[in-house]
Amino acid sequence: MKKRLSITVAAVAAVIVTVFTAGARKSEDNAVARNLVTFNSIVKELELNYVDSINPDRSFKEAIGAFLSTVDPYTEYYDSEEQEALEKMTTGEYGGIGSVIMERDGSTFVSSPMENSPAAKSGMRPGDRIIRVDSTDTSRKGVQEVTKLLRGVPGTEVRVRVARPWSADSIIDFTLERAKLQEPSVPYYGVINGGTGYIHLSSFIDKSPAAVRAILEQFQKNPELKNVVLDLRGNGGGLLEAAVDIVSNFVPKGTEVVRTRYKNGTEKVYKTTRTPLFPDIPLAVLIDGGTASSSEIVAGAIQDLDRGVLVGTRSFGKGLVQTTRPLPYSGLLKVTVAKYYTPSGRLIQALDYAHRNEDGSVERVPDSLTHEYKTLHGRTMRDGGGLSPDSVVDWGKINRIVYNVVRDNWAFDYATKFAAEHPEIAAAEEFEITDDIYADFKKSIDPNRFKYDKVMEEGLKQLREIAKDEGYSSEETDSAFNRLGRLLVHNLDKDLDTNRKSIEQYLGSEIVGRYYYDRGRVAWSLRDDKALSAAEAILNDPQKYNSILGKK
Repeated sequence: MKKRLSITVAAVAAVIVTVFTAGARKSEDNAVARNLVTFNSIVKELELNYVDSINPDRSFKEAIGAFLSTVDPYTEYYDSEEQEALEKMTTGEYGGIGSVIMERDGSTFVSSPMENSPAAKSGMRPGDRIIRVDSTDTSRKGVQEVTKLLRGVPGTEVRVRVARPWSADSIIDFTLERAKLQEPSVPYYGVINGGTGYIHLSSFIDKSPAAVRAILEQFQKNPELKNVVLDLRGNGGGLLEAAVDIVSNFVPKGTEVVRTRYKNGTEKVYKTTRTPLFPDIPLAVLIDGGTASSSEIVAGAIQDLDRGVLVGTRSFGKGLVQTTRPLPYSGLLKVTVAKYYTPSGRLIQALDYAHRNEDGSVERVPDSLTHEYKTLHGRTMRDGGGLSPDSVVDWGKINRIVYNVVRDNWAFDYATKFAAEHPEIAAAEEFEITDDIYADFKKSIDPNRFKYDKVMEEGLKQLREIAKDEGYSSEETDSAFNRLGRLLVHNLDKDLDTNRKSIEQYLGSEIVGRYYYDRGRVAWSLRDDKALSAAEAILNDPQKYNSILGKK
């Protein structure tokens, strides 16, 4: 154990030194050296004198995590077992069966097999409960443990046993050959609504630029094409270089897209290197609070260069750049090394990790401390706090009953039942939630198990207490409160009917996904998409489009 402990101490020291030594001032060097001596002394005392044995790997991993929590959430340590997850983030590739899994009630279930993956080809379905992987009983194991068992070297076999609801043969065994899988960064694209070239980009991996360019080349051949919509909603980013390459499809060769600035003051400027496929076509980029990092590089460049309109809601606001550094004993450190700036010079970072509150919390950059910048055509933009769209879309609030239907998997479970009873459905673009389907869905919900958020009940209770504290409690007010309480009793059947339109968005997505995977879910969602409709209204109105972009 002492040998392992010594090795791990060296690894921790290497992490700390890697983070702090480069370019550090003398006072920082002294502080690092002093604290390293103190830390090493604590380790030795525990090793020699602590009454029980300690787990060095676990202890040091927690120590590293605590240390890194003082910087930003994007600086992370990966041990040898975790590096596959990091590789998947940059390449989208991994070895496994190709299925998203989820944890419910202490067990792991298939959530969504990837189209054309070993899991999908074998017949695994959403809702299957994974009860055994090879010789390991997984009936009460969580996602992390089951994932490790399912992942492996491509070409190797894995045996999976599942319990399937709504099936006569409820226990099913699969023998699958693991494959080298790649999650598609473009789950859906097409020329829709009579001329809109729509691309849903979900990540920025090394193969994303080639995928997007191939799609745009297809669009060029379509005589109906009038405009392009790039959907970056929910896209948390990825490779900076991929973002630059994708912007090159829409702006002149040699255009600055982004620049990064490092601790020592040096800068690196990234410019487009390709001849654009669509230098002039009307362009809209859809963004929301989940649009971050490389997605914001694309959207920020498009906005600053007045090349297209941004539609949706304010983006996340991540203006930091990470790279990986090798560490001793097969470790890796993903560390923030720079900040990036859009073509106008904006830093859109929303949270100021360098100046934490006394309790360690981090606050958004206040509007009073932001600065004005000018786009290519002279429009005024501000830094800090993410990107503000040129056209704001109000998504509306999710009703609590809708939230509960989704959170507690009522829509998911009904879709599992529906798919077991219906071998096929209409195309995703044509499928409808009929009155009969919705009525059947309502019947599938057990009123005794449906969890209502007791907001109204709690509000009434607080109002009673306030009335009592303020001296307004009386027989008359108590009677009024009692009458109000009877009026505010939940009626599940009525609530489901009242919120049918909102619930159908999630229910339809779950059902369509059973047959057409992620591409079907996206296609279904576009039929009633406020942001897409708002973008098309602008793109199809040249005067409005040019006015937003400051074109004269």
